[in-house]
Amino acid sequence: MRLQHFHVAAVEWSRDDERTALLDLRHTVFIQEQGVPESRERDGLDDACWHVLARDDAGRPVGCGRLTPAHKIGRMAVLPPWRGQGVGKALLRELIARARSLGWPEVALDAQVGAIGFYEREGFQVCGEEFEDAGLAHRRMRMALSRLATGPRPVQHDTGALPVGSRIEAAAARLQLLRDTRHRLSIYLPALSRDSYASAEELDELRRIAVSGRGAGIRILLHDPAAALRGEHRLVGLAQRLSSTILVRMPVEEADLACISASLLNDVGGYLFLPEADRAQGRAARNDRAGQAPLQQHFDEVWERAERASALQTLDI
Repeated sequence: MRLQHFHVAAVEWSRDDERTALLDLRHTVFIQEQGVPESRERDGLDDACWHVLARDDAGRPVGCGRLTPAHKIGRMAVLPPWRGQGVGKALLRELIARARSLGWPEVALDAQVGAIGFYEREGFQVCGEEFEDAGLAHRRMRMALSRLATGPRPVQHDTGALPVGSRIEAAAARLQLLRDTRHRLSIYLPALSRDSYASAEELDELRRIAVSGRGAGIRILLHDPAAALRGEHRLVGLAQRLSSTILVRMPVEEADLACISASLLNDVGGYLFLPEADRAQGRAARNDRAGQAPLQQHFDEVWERAERASALQTLDI
């Protein structure tokens, strides 16, 4: 079993199917296998956390983890058949990347004693005495993110991470990724707000991409195209003029319409991901194909299920 036989992606606690997948997996590992009381496992913090889920090629959940507002990594769980296959490492690195993108100086975790070596290999250091939690021995560990932590760490490719912690930073990341794009672009938006993809600089880049030559194309998934049309958004006008290369589709399945995240994915491995589209807090990178891959896979799957935006047919889109 190799790394490419699973993928890791951020998921939304507010989505029933994704919340169920997280809880079922944690129930198997923590409650059934380790005997953690359900009242202790369900601590009431989940709706404020950022969650990641690993799935196999068939879409079955195999591992999970979360990042809390208190700058702690937790609820790291991998199903027994998948342990030792790189799932835990991929989950942990995704959570660390999220913390870095938020500008946090460090992250911490409470490691079960048997897992200390795993976390040390990823750069964490023990910083507290042993204590008991839910009947299991733990040690507190931390990792400084402002500089390289001591201890052996894998050499990591420079992904060109971009800060995304405010609307100004999100707009700057969006424009940079548009400038980096060569010919193809994917955009996922629950709603098209008036301050997104509407500036002169953004529209110039979108126009450049759309007419960049053979194979050029911009795909847009939009939950409510009619609202964008009524609001006379400038991107709609651009799509009217370049209808052969700017394609708009509308998700129709209930699970897809429940998605509240937004993403921008270009053809050089760059991406911007906002777990909540109306909050300018997320992660972005200019050259991170590994981080982009699960987002692109999700986009492509929804695109195939989506329908042509009938509300825009008057514009021949």
